[in-house]
Amino acid sequence: MRLRVLSLAPLFLLISTEAFPFSSEVVGVLEGSTIEVVRLGKTQRIHLHGLDCPEKGQPYGDDVKPAISALVFAMQVTVEPHGKDKHGRIMADVLLADGTNVNHVLVKDGRCWWSRKSAPGDAELERLELEAREAKKGLWEDPEPIPPWEFRKTQRKQLHGGPNN
Repeated sequence: MRLRVLSLAPLFLLISTEAFPFSSEVVGVLEGSTIEVVRLGKTQRIHLHGLDCPEKGQPYGDDVKPAISALVFAMQVTVEPHGKDKHGRIMADVLLADGTNVNHVLVKDGRCWWSRKSAPGDAELERLELEAREAKKGLWEDPEPIPPWEFRKTQRKQLHGGPNN
């Protein structure tokens, strides 16, 4: 029995490191809503949970990276995981030292959409997006902003010779 417990210890350690909040320094901000942190001596990509940000080349798309950088680059943050996405990145809420939720700030400021697909029941992101829309903040200044998921779909059709060509 003792051998069995010991053999499960490494598995528990691997599972637990992705299930619990951890502190880390942000060492990179990638396009969209992905940052890089140093964790356990390695660089790891973190996707900001519940967000879908405008793509590069899309209106407001060039504003996202500088906004995220201003909030988190070279900062010590707390990462609160929500699992992994299809690319193997940890999906997480990212908190500043004062407790500010970066994900919430980006939606509140009209920098990103609330992703109904990845965070369908997130009432706080829903509320913050509605407030940003009503206040016409950020991307909501545009009377008909194109959601990034629709923009990506249009781009794929154009690349692959869809009906719009």
